[in-house]
Amino acid sequence: MTERFYDQLSKDFEEMVSWRRYLHQNPELSFQESNTAKFIADKLRSFGINVKEQVGGNGVIGVIEGNHPGKTIAFRADFDALPIHDEKNVKYKSSVDGVMHACGHDGHTSALLAVAKVLNNHRNQLKGKVVLLFQHAEEKPPGGAKFMIEEGALDGVDFIFGGHLATDLPVGKIATRPGPVMASVDAFKITLQGIGGHGARPHQTIDTVAIGSRLVTHLQEIVSRRVDPVEPAVVTVGSFHAGNAFNIIADSAILEGTVRAMNSNVRQQIESEIRAILDGMKVADRIEYSLEYIHGYPVLVNHKEEALLIEKLVKETISLDAFVEKDIVLGAEDFAYYLEERPGAYFHVGAHNEQAETQFPHHHPRFDFDEKALLQLSRIFLQLANHYLVTD
Repeated sequence: MTERFYDQLSKDFEEMVSWRRYLHQNPELSFQESNTAKFIADKLRSFGINVKEQVGGNGVIGVIEGNHPGKTIAFRADFDALPIHDEKNVKYKSSVDGVMHACGHDGHTSALLAVAKVLNNHRNQLKGKVVLLFQHAEEKPPGGAKFMIEEGALDGVDFIFGGHLATDLPVGKIATRPGPVMASVDAFKITLQGIGGHGARPHQTIDTVAIGSRLVTHLQEIVSRRVDPVEPAVVTVGSFHAGNAFNIIADSAILEGTVRAMNSNVRQQIESEIRAILDGMKVADRIEYSLEYIHGYPVLVNHKEEALLIEKLVKETISLDAFVEKDIVLGAEDFAYYLEERPGAYFHVGAHNEQAETQFPHHHPRFDFDEKALLQLSRIFLQLANHYLVTD
């Protein structure tokens, strides 16, 4: 059966590329993807697939019913773009100023549409059901996954899988691993309130620039001195604003940053340490503070059996060399929410070739990928469908 899947997939490749390029030219930001959602829903209906729209916002769900009872497997693709200006010199360059698909979500969507078309054409051979989750707003917390789950996206689902194109891997390579794969992500905003004054009279002030500078150092010491060194974690202060004149001591300062961890206990520890540091500085430096702490996506943890299944399928149906054990990364993904609810796994698909145009990192204004990677991404989904749902 897989050969018939692949034959149709190959025939549909140019169509898949055309979908990807249309989406690339017409990107929409997180929580604003109404036209993209309509495009997806219209395509699914044209294949003869039952569609549910506006799931948790702009989410779209397609359902393929096999002719025989069995398991229900879900595949997810995200479809939001980023607030980045497209600097590529290609015909399918973004037509929207300041917005582009710089993370491959146009590819994820096109690949899953191709999978939908293939599986629906072979639904008579399926034992069970395929749920196609087209998710909005992956790039912007709180993300679309949580809202789709709350509206029943996983009802009746036994297993869920998601994939991501990766320009740090060459075309032909597939990567995953059991256990933690991607980090949790939290954000913080700290406002320090002191006493301003003349730069020549520091003794009459409480200097938020000096105190804020020490705070940055203390925050860096959380990872280097308070977290177990075998646990990957990051605390980054990305923004520090205070004052507006060279000879005035600022009465307030605002620091903003992000926290990443690969372990939920470490995640909680870091938040506690930040709060303890601020409480201590309040006493020692006579400073007032407010802390806005935003909990983002949890750690993405692949289920062992499902991650090992992907490895097995890649080695058996592509080649032993095609599989790569995925390194953990401190980037985050709201696919983690699905894996908290159902068994499944997340995998990465190599997307660069020898051409420099395909080797820019994700979220770069010249991001692009080898479109042959769309075939590999689709193929993994089809292999999983064949494993769980195809009758003997």
